[in-house]
Amino acid sequence: MTRAYNELYVEDAQRSLAAMLDYAVNCLKYELRFFYDMFLQSTYCERFEDGDAAVLSGMSGVELARKVVEEHTHKPCRVEAQYDMERSPAYWTGWVLAYYQWYRSIDFKTMNREAPIQDIYALYSPYHEMDILQFVDKVDEWRMHRRCMTYLKLLRQEAGLSQRELSELTDIPIKTIQQYEQRQKNINKAQVEYVIRLSNALNCRPQDLLEQ
Repeated sequence: MTRAYNELYVEDAQRSLAAMLDYAVNCLKYELRFFYDMFLQSTYCERFEDGDAAVLSGMSGVELARKVVEEHTHKPCRVEAQYDMERSPAYWTGWVLAYYQWYRSIDFKTMNREAPIQDIYALYSPYHEMDILQFVDKVDEWRMHRRCMTYLKLLRQEAGLSQRELSELTDIPIKTIQQYEQRQKNINKAQVEYVIRLSNALNCRPQDLLEQ
């Protein structure tokens, strides 16, 4: 299997992403999902997943987090890093995320659709004590299951909404929602207004609803 980049950089990548999330959550006090979305939208995300040595090895995780924040807020980030001998769940989450992305050669955005970061974080206990390949198997299982469903259905279920409730919130016919979820209609060809209404109701970006 082709990996995302040379294996020589994997441990650097794991340390970097782990320290980035640890610093963002425990020092900058960002909610994990919010900060990770900032990373996904940053220019550093694609450089990281492509194996850019300047990002993987050329800067620390703290530096990477600061770059992401500064790119998003357009303000300097100078909060001091605080180190703990105990690795936090956020640190472990970044560690395994970087490994999986390299191992399966998948982009972070697609991975987050099929294995959301909050779900990975929830695996900390007991997976932080297990071989990392057991984590890989678990995420593979998730992705296989979720790929059978459209992103619309996944996001609707995550939001705790029924099809009827989503229909009432968006003023989109329930039959149309059902057709999108069953792939009887292609949501990629839906009216732009429909996609925007759905994304607003599900608290996601319009592109998160589109099928690949």
